[in-house]
Formats: sequence, C-alpha cells, structure tokens
Amino acid sequence: MMKKITTYQGKKVLVLGLGKSGINAAELLAKLGAKVTVNDKNEPSDLNQVAALEAQNIKVVTGSHPLALLTDIDLMVKNPGIPYTNVLVAEAQKRGLKIITEPELAYEILEGQMIAITGTNGKTTTTTMITLMLNQASAKQHAYKAGNIGISASKQAQTLGQDDILVTELSSFQLLGISALHPHIAVLTNIYEAHTDYHGSRENYVKAKMRITMNQTAADYFVVNWDNPEWRELSKQSQAQVVPFSRNNLSQKGAYLKDGILYFRDKAIMAATDIKVPGTHNVENALAALAVAKLMGVPTAAIVEVLKTFSGVKHRTQYVRTINDRKFYNDSKATNMESTEKALAGFKQPVVLLAGGLDRGFTFEKLVPFFKDLRGLVVFGQTAELIAQAGEAAGVKHIIKTKNAVTAVPLAYQLSQPGDIVLLSPACASWDQWKTFEERGDKFIEAVTKLAQEVEEK
Repeated sequence: MMKKITTYQGKKVLVLGLGKSGINAAELLAKLGAKVTVNDKNEPSDLNQVAALEAQNIKVVTGSHPLALLTDIDLMVKNPGIPYTNVLVAEAQKRGLKIITEPELAYEILEGQMIAITGTNGKTTTTTMITLMLNQASAKQHAYKAGNIGISASKQAQTLGQDDILVTELSSFQLLGISALHPHIAVLTNIYEAHTDYHGSRENYVKAKMRITMNQTAADYFVVNWDNPEWRELSKQSQAQVVPFSRNNLSQKGAYLKDGILYFRDKAIMAATDIKVPGTHNVENALAALAVAKLMGVPTAAIVEVLKTFSGVKHRTQYVRTINDRKFYNDSKATNMESTEKALAGFKQPVVLLAGGLDRGFTFEKLVPFFKDLRGLVVFGQTAELIAQAGEAAGVKHIIKTKNAVTAVPLAYQLSQPGDIVLLSPACASWDQWKTFEERGDKFIEAVTKLAQEVEEK
C-alpha cells in the first residue's frame, strides 16, 4: 500500500528517541532496507519493545548518548521533542548530517494526498473536523488523521492507497525536520506565544510553523486565519493559493462568519449556534475545516452533519459529567494562556477554574480580564503562585492552592454552586507533574468520577 522507495536501501540511519514515533520510524526504515540504530538516553521501560525491534535487525542503544553512534551514519531521524541542543543532535548538525523528523518519512512513502494542519491552538480539533467531513462525504476516498494526534504519520501512511487522504497535525517541532514534505492543502489556525524555551525566540517559532507551506506550489492551497494582520502578512510567503477564513468577516474569499452564519465564498453553510462544540474558538476551527472540505469538494450537507454532531476532542474543552448541576469540563490540552482565554470565553455560566503547571518564565497578567467573572480559582504546580496573583488582580474572591489537578477537583466542587462550570484549563504545560497533558486530563477525569461516586453515596 505504500510507495516502494529505494532512498534508504543500505543507508545507515540513527533514530533518536524510543517513543512511539521513533519506534514507528525505525520499523519503517528497516522495511525500506536501512541499517537502523535506535538510541534513547533513558533505560527502556518495556523490554518486549526492545526485543521486538532487535528481532527486525534494529540495534537498540539506551542509557546514554554515545557520540560514537554518529560515526559513519547517513541520516538522523529525531524525536520532535528532543531539542537541537541535545549532545548528539548538536554534534550531528556540526558534522553536516541530515536530520529529519518522522512525518518526512510518511510523506515520502505516501500514495494518497496529504492535508497538513499547524498552529498554536485548534490543530487537533480542526484536524479531527476535517477528517470527519471528508469521511462523511465519500465512501471511495477515506481520510485518516495522524501526526501530533495519536497515531504517527509514518505508521498511518503505510496503510493508505492512492484514493486515500492523510490528514496530518504537525507541531513546530515536527516541521523543523521536514525537507520534501508537501501537503496539497496546508492550514495555519493561528500563531501565538509558545515553545520559546525550545525555539529560542518567537521569530524562530513562527519560521518553524511556516515551513508547512515551503514546498507548496500554485496548484496547492494555504488556508489561513485572516483575523490577525501578522497572519495575513505571513500568508504572502506561500506560493500556494491563499484561502482565508475569518470569524470577523474580514474576507469573503474563503470561509467566514457573517450575521451569525458560516459561509464559504458566497454560499451560506449553517448557523454558528448549531455548532455542537462550545466557544468562539470552535467557530474558527469550524471555518478552517469547512474551507478545506469545500476545497476537497465535500457537499454542504456532509459539513453541516459533522458540525452539528461532533462533540469535541478528548482533553480539549471535553465535557466529562454533571455532578449536582455542576458541569465538569476537561481542557487539559490548554497548555498556553490563549487556549485558556478561549475556553473561558466559551462559557456564559460562572466558572470555577483549575489552572497551573510548568513554569516557562511567563507571568499571567494577560488572563486578568478573563478571570474577572470567575466564581473561584484553584491553582497548582510550579505556576500556582503566579496564577493566584493574576486571580487576586482580577478580584477573584475564592482562590485555593493545592498540589495538582487531581487534588483540585473536590476543592473546586466545594467552591461551585448549582449551574456552574468546573473547568480544568491549566494555561501551562503538564511536565512539572505529569508526562503528558493527556495523562493530566485522564487523572482529572478519574478524580471527577471518584467525586461523583462520593457525592452520590452521601
């Protein structure tokens, strides 16, 4: 089902990182005839995984990063999360070795088309909406989501035929490691302040994001959020046909919101109030997705059906359950302030907010206007004190500090009143306490479930 390429036949490849994408890349490269070594600085947690790789003639080296691994290699495939300051990566760069990330391999073997989505916020929701719309419309073509969203692109690409579409969510980390990757449609949802600890500056972060369109031609499409002058300016860098989407009706050349109705060019699609997922940010995601769907020839009825029924992505303003007339939402994927702003703006009811996490050197004054109407604030993690200060500046009456997102749940419930929203939207990465935002969200859901049982037993 995949292109038979000979690029890697007999090549010596070092795969850095024993995570999911690293394992998938190593296995694919071995299938393509490469001599593969996988290296991870940590000792493996799963020895069966190591044995399975070794059974495919893949060498596994763990526990450190020996520089000797760079001797005589043709290529490095790097886990996106490993920074370029890593000892092996820095040395590989110094030696002029080619360094790629795993989505590049996916593109090289892909038989079907690629649609790629990037942005600071909204990537996962937009990727999911696009995939659902394409699948709602056609039995012949099938769309598969992959990338920064669960299944790695290189694994998914191996299963696709010529009629299929790979809808790929790409992070700035992944985009730094592409060279030939060329989506037919690229989407930029937005660009805010994020990952400057990795990229070194906002300028570098923006450049990384814009790599999504660097190989596009006039036969392709670049779908761009038109509601910020910076993003409009950035679109000029693309050789593709630019298709705007605008919640503020700043352009009618693509998808836009006008008088409460979503349009594509001059055709009305549906009322914004009929979108099932809450919040103005989801109107933007819906506009981006419907622009892509229309460019791919999806009928309006299929688009409407998806937007009326799609109830959201796990960990992204995900409804968990109602306890005593309080609705609990899991927005653990809100790893920056803009995400939390958008989540709060999506609710009309009073909110008890759970927030905090990794300290990246930011202060949280930007959130003060959004905190003014909070019923209460429960803070945790490295940024607990900083977020509490923003709450105090906003005049929040009830602020509680606690250990983490789990211990915050019963405290938030105590602060809440019937009809309130209890929202985990941390505004920070999870890495001070959890391995991933998914783990943080799952633990929060478990804590809500436990609380529900306790409340019911009383």
